[in-house]
Amino acid sequence: MHIADFVSGSFAGACGVAVGYPLDTVKVRIQTQKQFTGIWQCAVATFSKEGMPGFFKGMSLPITTISMTSSVVFGTYRNCLQCLSQARGAGCGPNTKQEVFLSGLAGGIAQISVMSPGDIVKVRLQCQTESKRGGSNMPRPKYHGPVHCLLSIIKEEGVMGLYRGALPLMLRDGPSYATYFLTYTTICEWLTDSSKKRPDWSGVMFAGGIAGMAGWTIGTPMDVIKARLQMDGARDLKRYKGFYHCITETVRLEGAGVFFRSLGINWLRAFPVNMVVFVTYEVLTGLLQAGPDSVDPPRIGFE
Repeated sequence: MHIADFVSGSFAGACGVAVGYPLDTVKVRIQTQKQFTGIWQCAVATFSKEGMPGFFKGMSLPITTISMTSSVVFGTYRNCLQCLSQARGAGCGPNTKQEVFLSGLAGGIAQISVMSPGDIVKVRLQCQTESKRGGSNMPRPKYHGPVHCLLSIIKEEGVMGLYRGALPLMLRDGPSYATYFLTYTTICEWLTDSSKKRPDWSGVMFAGGIAGMAGWTIGTPMDVIKARLQMDGARDLKRYKGFYHCITETVRLEGAGVFFRSLGINWLRAFPVNMVVFVTYEVLTGLLQAGPDSVDPPRIGFE
C-alpha cells in the first residue's frame, strides 16, 4: 500500500483550499443566489458588504475535511493503479489510460462519505451574506461558525442532512476525478523528454492546471445541482422535491445554460489551485517514497 500518497495528498489538498477559497465563495454564491449576476459584481458586492473575511467564510472546516478527502482521493487512486497493475501481471509495462481513468473514478467516489458533511457546511456559510459588522437593525447571520453550522444542520435536519446533495456530489466527483487524473497523466507524458522518466517542474505545474480545468468542465453541471440542493430550505421554503426535480425545475426556469454559468470562475480557480496541488503532492510523495522508481503518475526529479 502506498501510504505516502495519503500523506502528501492531505497536504496538497490543504494548500489547494488556501489558494482557491475566495474564488470558490464567489462561485457558490453565483450558483445559488440570483442577486449575483457575474464574477466581478459578486466579488465587489461581497467585499463592500462583508470585507475580505466574507471571501473566507467557513474555511476552517473545509481545510480540515478537504485535507482528509484529498488524502483519500490520491491514496485510493495510487493504490488502485497498483492493484490493476498487479492484476495484469508482472512485466506488463506502465498503467494504461483505462486504468488511470478507473482509478481516478474510484478515488472520486471513495471520498464522498468524508467530503459531504464538510462541503454542505462550506456552502451554507459561503451563501450567508449577512455580515457580523452590520448594525442592530440589520439581519444577523444564522450560523456563527463551522461548528455551529454543523450542529444546527444535525439538529434541524438530522444526521442525513449532512449528506444532502451527496448524489450529485458523487456524479460530479467520480467522472471529474477520472478526467482529472487522465488529463494530468497524459499531459505529463507529452511534456516528458524521451531522455527522462519524469517531467520537469513547469510540466507538472502546467499539467496540474489543465487537469483541474478539464475536471471542472465535466463536473460543473452537477456542482450547480449539488449546491442548490444543499441550500434548499436553509434560507426559505424548500423548492425541490429531490435530485431529478431540481434538474427539471432549474432547466425550466433558467434554461440549460445555467449549468455552465460558473464554468468561467471554475476554470479561473482550477488552474492555480491544481498547479499548487500537484506540485505539493509530487514533491512530498517524492520525498516520502523510498526508491527512485515509481508507478504513474510521474515524479518530480530534483535535477
